[in-house]
Amino acid sequence: MIDDGGLGAAAALFKVLGSASRLQLLQLLSAEPRTVGALVSATGMSQPLVSQHLRTLRHAGIATVARAGRDAVYQLADHHIAHVIDDAVAHVLEETPSTTLQGAAS
Repeated sequence: MIDDGGLGAAAALFKVLGSASRLQLLQLLSAEPRTVGALVSATGMSQPLVSQHLRTLRHAGIATVARAGRDAVYQLADHHIAHVIDDAVAHVLEETPSTTLQGAAS
């Protein structure tokens, strides 16, 4: 087996990040830990959908959960992921000459 230098794990990470809803949840968690209810209020998503996305993020090791009484409080497991998301958003918002030309050709 050839060592891929972490490319397989990076591809799996990008697969988990391939949802705008999960990216939105991660952006909110990068600001501060939040409960499911707070995430539902901030996003307008249903509670079951938020919980499903959080489960995916927990299984990927991107988010963690801790109990505070009856509430489950979620936070980022590692703030490096916030930088990855911020960089990706900044990249897609950049207007470059090649992007402009591609848009004009469509």
